[in-house]
Amino acid sequence: MDHDALLTADRQFLWHPYSSFNNPPPVYLVERAEGSSIHLADGRVLIDGMSSWWCVLHGYNHPVLNQAIKDQVDKMSHVMFGGLTHEPAIELAKTLVRITPAGLNKVFLADSGSVAVEVALKMALQYWRSQGQPNKTRMLTLRNGYHGDTFGAMSVCDPINGMHHLFSEVMPSHLFAPSPECGFTEPCTDENIEAFKQLIEGHRDTLAAVILEPIVQGAGGMKFYSPAYLHRIKALCDANDVLLIADEIATGFGRTGKLFACEHANISPDILCLGKSLTGGYMTLAATLCNDKVATGICNGEAGVFMHGPTFMGNPLACAAANASLKLLLEQDWQARVSDIEQQLQAELAPCRNYSCVADVRVLGNIGVVEMTDTVVMAEIQKAFMALGVWIRPFGNIVYIMPPLIITEQELGKLTSAMRHVLAQGEKYLGSAQFSNG
Repeated sequence: MDHDALLTADRQFLWHPYSSFNNPPPVYLVERAEGSSIHLADGRVLIDGMSSWWCVLHGYNHPVLNQAIKDQVDKMSHVMFGGLTHEPAIELAKTLVRITPAGLNKVFLADSGSVAVEVALKMALQYWRSQGQPNKTRMLTLRNGYHGDTFGAMSVCDPINGMHHLFSEVMPSHLFAPSPECGFTEPCTDENIEAFKQLIEGHRDTLAAVILEPIVQGAGGMKFYSPAYLHRIKALCDANDVLLIADEIATGFGRTGKLFACEHANISPDILCLGKSLTGGYMTLAATLCNDKVATGICNGEAGVFMHGPTFMGNPLACAAANASLKLLLEQDWQARVSDIEQQLQAELAPCRNYSCVADVRVLGNIGVVEMTDTVVMAEIQKAFMALGVWIRPFGNIVYIMPPLIITEQELGKLTSAMRHVLAQGEKYLGSAQFSNG
């Protein structure tokens, strides 16, 4: 099929994320991807600022990751994890226990980030049932949070701007504290934490867990908050006998300047969700880790086992990719690499603060965010970015980049230059009420 025929078939049959068949947004045919670049079938080459929704950690078509999958496929591409095991999964679990915050030493491997969140919620619920407290069934979370698109995950996303309000009548009812008002570099005052404190203390008898994205609230607005706030939340969870679930699906593996965002606050959650960059963006895989308290509590309870088991749990190809990706990350000076990206983003995005259509500019690790004063017309602003040779996909009023760690100084400069150029005339791209997801 030629280029036009492929796109015609795509429009006829394929339903893309958060899109309409009645008025489909444009899609662009990719022929291949290499390093930090996406090569379109029409000959255009785009510097990728999105890491394909934040998962392509080491860039595209990496020879080490390619070889790891090639080697594994000759042995086995999949085997059921019920009653069987294999070296790639064992090695991955050992590595994750070693590098994650202390105490997280049990690993449940699943299919995707949303499933990792579902697993975490079920762990919390089954733990309290096993402790003879089946009344502890509610979750407490933060406004502007996002945790995925499956039903349990949707129920702990922001009910107003979390993209899932259409399903509110059939989802469990949970508690939502205000989004943190203390920024990353600011202290957390008693006033900042008071609303959360009242909720957790007032509902401790029915709360199973607090679930949050540590330090960075991703799809809810790319908001960065104070490590001191997270530290105080952990203390409140401990004091009120409530588990803490940290959703590091987006922030894990160095994205914020720490290997895991929890390290900014020097805390270890009871349950940790990982995904996205786990395999370097090569295969779908996620992990939910918990501590001995949770694991032992569940297994000493009524069922005697944890009641979850995905068909593709522990997929050997995905585990092999994850092992290779983690080895690549840990054997390089990734801290220096992220620091260099952070400094370049801070310097080169700073001029955007002078634009009348810009509300805020913020940078943390390799995440660069320009918050606009109004919602952007995503399809139009994306065309403007593509004309400058970059792939940047805004959502809502957020224009951001989170590039692969292998991006060069020149490539990153092309991304930031495009952002400055387009956002300097940003008023022409503002004001769409059409829903778009980044």
